[in-house]
Amino acid sequence: MNLKDKITNYLKDRDGSTDREITNSILGKNEPQQVVNQTCRALVSKGVLKRANRKDGLIGNYLVTEINAKEASPVDLAESSKIFSEDSLKEILKNHLHLNGWVTQIAWGKTPGIDINAIRGTERWIIEVKGLGSLSAMNVNYFLGVLAETLQRMDDPNAKYTIALPDVKQFRNLWNKLPLLAKRRTGITAIFIDTVGTINECEI
Repeated sequence: MNLKDKITNYLKDRDGSTDREITNSILGKNEPQQVVNQTCRALVSKGVLKRANRKDGLIGNYLVTEINAKEASPVDLAESSKIFSEDSLKEILKNHLHLNGWVTQIAWGKTPGIDINAIRGTERWIIEVKGLGSLSAMNVNYFLGVLAETLQRMDDPNAKYTIALPDVKQFRNLWNKLPLLAKRRTGITAIFIDTVGTINECEI
């Protein structure tokens, strides 16, 4: 059994465990956790896991259920469009960023400009946000559009650039199909936000 299978099996009984907790159980208490961290992030990028802050402030790993991983039906999609509106996602991100010491400038509604311009000391984080469309074809256009908008914002070599999207299977698949070389050369990362406001970042 490889490490990915060991981790997913472990989380079936201990969902929400941290990288350190998983490492202690699977590899041993004195073993470094980097390999577990990398494996968990790889599972997140494939939609198998979600990483989110626990009540104690630590980052836990959570299995994605089959129900959550399925694409929404037309009825569900209409309801999700309200939850996954751009401003709703921006509000979730704003609260998350403020809790982590960032100061934000946000373009609400149809206001032109950078969706979220976050500053923390000498750090700068540019986040472009797209909500959920009512049709599958719209989401493809939204994904391509948010990538294009992000590229057009790239005028600060020291800033981090991220796209933020609803955590649905279609957007996950579109992100996973984007070539790794493109992600590495542009440095763009992706954030996925689910219906309960859990934030999962897929880094390169």
